[in-house]
Amino acid sequence: MDAVVSVFPNGIKELHTTRSWDFVGLPQQVTRRTSVESDLIIGMLDTGIWPESQSFDDQYFSAPPTKWKGTCQSSLNFTCNKKIIGAKYYRINGEFPSGDIQSPRDTEGHGSHTASIAAGRSVSNASLYGLGSGIARGGVPSARIAVYKICWSDSCYDADILAAFDDAIADGVDIISLSVGGSSPYQYFEDSIAIGAFHSMKNGILTWNSAGNSGPDPQTVTNLSPWSLSVADSTIDRRFVTDGVSINTFDLEDQYPLVYGGDVPNTEAGYSGSESRLEAKLSSAIGLNGTIIAGAVGAIMQDDFNDAAFSFPISSTYLRTNDGTEVYNYLHKTRKPTGRILKSSEKGLESAPFVVSFSSRGPNAITSDILKPDLSAPGVDILAAWSEGTTVTGNIHGDKRVVPYNIISGTSMACPHATAAAIYVKSFNPTMSPTAIKSALMTTVQTVRQNLLRVWSNKSNKSCTSCTSQTDATVWDLNYPSFTISSSKNSKITRVFHRTVTNVGTPVSTYRATIVAPERLNVRVEPSLITFRSIGQKQLFVVSITAEINDSMISGSLLWDDGVHLVRSPIVAYAST
Repeated sequence: MDAVVSVFPNGIKELHTTRSWDFVGLPQQVTRRTSVESDLIIGMLDTGIWPESQSFDDQYFSAPPTKWKGTCQSSLNFTCNKKIIGAKYYRINGEFPSGDIQSPRDTEGHGSHTASIAAGRSVSNASLYGLGSGIARGGVPSARIAVYKICWSDSCYDADILAAFDDAIADGVDIISLSVGGSSPYQYFEDSIAIGAFHSMKNGILTWNSAGNSGPDPQTVTNLSPWSLSVADSTIDRRFVTDGVSINTFDLEDQYPLVYGGDVPNTEAGYSGSESRLEAKLSSAIGLNGTIIAGAVGAIMQDDFNDAAFSFPISSTYLRTNDGTEVYNYLHKTRKPTGRILKSSEKGLESAPFVVSFSSRGPNAITSDILKPDLSAPGVDILAAWSEGTTVTGNIHGDKRVVPYNIISGTSMACPHATAAAIYVKSFNPTMSPTAIKSALMTTVQTVRQNLLRVWSNKSNKSCTSCTSQTDATVWDLNYPSFTISSSKNSKITRVFHRTVTNVGTPVSTYRATIVAPERLNVRVEPSLITFRSIGQKQLFVVSITAEINDSMISGSLLWDDGVHLVRSPIVAYAST
């Protein structure tokens, strides 16, 4: 069949689930081109949206932009407005999970959360039971939202993802935000997200992806295509704590008996003590599924990765392992141990931003010399709109808290931050191409201490998967904003990168190259001085990198500086296996 490009199984993908915009330097008073921003449309491929949320109110909005060609799948329980200008849902196999609503309405919470982070209206006094109280707002509150519901309670299917991409492209969106990904990487043209992003790029639409929540192990990022942008998750300068770390909306007013979960297994449910299921008033163990059934009022857990807080259906807290050991010792050395878990409180986080532990890391499992993730954005403890068709914890048994705003973490929350930043740039530069906007963000972001790339990979560096003599090329020929080299351990390697830059700053300007690199990384740039005479003028330069690679990653950067603007490209070399 001539019309069939490829065939692959209909696999599934998973969701990569106030203060943040101030933290990244986009305050409420920031200069905006509101009329232009209002003509820009964000395509949200997610779990749908809760249209009644104040974040999506359409007061003072004019009619949708004339370029909009999409539709709204209205129903008895869902209508669009001048803010949510389009909405569709997809389930090509026709089999809807029990309890899910067959409409673009969000009953998971995830889609409403991501949409409001990107483009939610400003809403005063938003909070989760007083936590995170303030003005909840998106990065581009005047932008329009087009909803494509691809995810249900049982995940997100490839066929639905591809159908949504086709519709979003045809409908006229300006950018696609997709906080969804596979559990493992696939070759680009066996990956529905990479395929959809490729077609959107060909139509002048950039796709922004979440990197995934499988860190801190290396080579866990799954959205890898060079024609999309992958976003890792970093912290903001606020965290929520109890005696440990959690989003705890409960406040136990009294002391309760404290027991170790392994000593009181939920035998009625068939668990043994070794499985640490809970059956007590206030328990110290890991696992919550049996807690409420057993009648416990709280749970104390331990984990050394506690740089993000999470919600539970009962009063809970996470302790570091050494603190958990102290609780365990107290519990077994005291005749009648008791405990109390306080409601969470807010504290500052001076070390922010840093990449959170669960954020998926590189290197790229498909093309080792393309650096992924591309950048990080706030995604830890983010307050944003929520669906009132679910609970704080997403319908976990026993949770009856229905809220309009919720605090959750994930690269899913980081992705719409980057999406909104791109739309903000586009509102001032309407003719800037998607790849130029991607490059602008990648080369002007703040650097953080953690390396997103860890040592681990050895894959093909072909930039095409079905190469011919006419299309065969290497990744070093791509005009990518970063430079990456991989080679075998204890080797010395040289790569040459050809790059083209376009002036989008001051019409007449001269940029000087500066190299920041350790001893084992030798970098030369020719020419080291670039002069522009007009906006849009292009110039060529060549970067030659020689790296002495042992068993650790080395990194540096190339800086272009005209005295006003600073453009930074990361340089990374690492040992593949």
